[in-house]
Amino acid sequence: MNNVQWLDEVKFNEQGLIPAIAQHHLTGRILMVAWMNRESLALTAEKQQAVYFSRSRQKLWHKGEESGHFQTVYEIRLDCDGDVIVLQVEQHGGIACHTGRESCFYRKLTPQGWEIVDAQLKDPTAIYGASAKTEAHDHGTRQEQIDVLAHLGQLMQQRKQADADSSYVASLYKKGLNKILEKVGEESVETIIAAKDYAVQPTQEHLNDLIYETADLWFHSIVMLGHFDLDPKLVLEELARRQGLSGLVEKANRTQG
Repeated sequence: MNNVQWLDEVKFNEQGLIPAIAQHHLTGRILMVAWMNRESLALTAEKQQAVYFSRSRQKLWHKGEESGHFQTVYEIRLDCDGDVIVLQVEQHGGIACHTGRESCFYRKLTPQGWEIVDAQLKDPTAIYGASAKTEAHDHGTRQEQIDVLAHLGQLMQQRKQADADSSYVASLYKKGLNKILEKVGEESVETIIAAKDYAVQPTQEHLNDLIYETADLWFHSIVMLGHFDLDPKLVLEELARRQGLSGLVEKANRTQG
């Protein structure tokens, strides 16, 4: 697209930017929102791949340059006021969010607050590397993971006071410890089966199953801790305490305690 006259109809803000919404071209799901300047919008149209502008790094950001999760652009739309762009895209790798999820919009408002409703498809460190800075995000994922754990701990206390018909977790607490432990056992078995399946056939489908089943196991373990009014961050602190200790030293310490 050599003629750039169309760019003159775009209303960039005082910083020379315009918000761009990336939407899955088949499902219509909103995947992410980022910013574009005149150059990145022109490049997006030319390359038919999403190119954004990173405000934190003050430079062009070709989506997927670090993760490999490029966005093929099928259509670019401008709203009636000329100040919002919508991209119809194909998301390569199925992951648009730096947290390893399909969409950045993975939290839903419920009467109990914001709840995470989308599974993490891939560990961010497997995408970007242990020390890599994630695309267009100033914060890493460790604090978010801690916040998720704190949220789940608070959620368990809320569910213990809720009506049994109001939620799945509330119904577990109503049924008592034996039912909670039964679910932990079931999820343990399902996690083992998923791990065996992935070992035999390491496909993306089996990997997703393993992640989902492990998430279920962790979740029900947190429900169990909640039964005893124990904060799940205690487990995180215990894991942190073990850093730098060999297995033998750790075992000896537990034996002496």
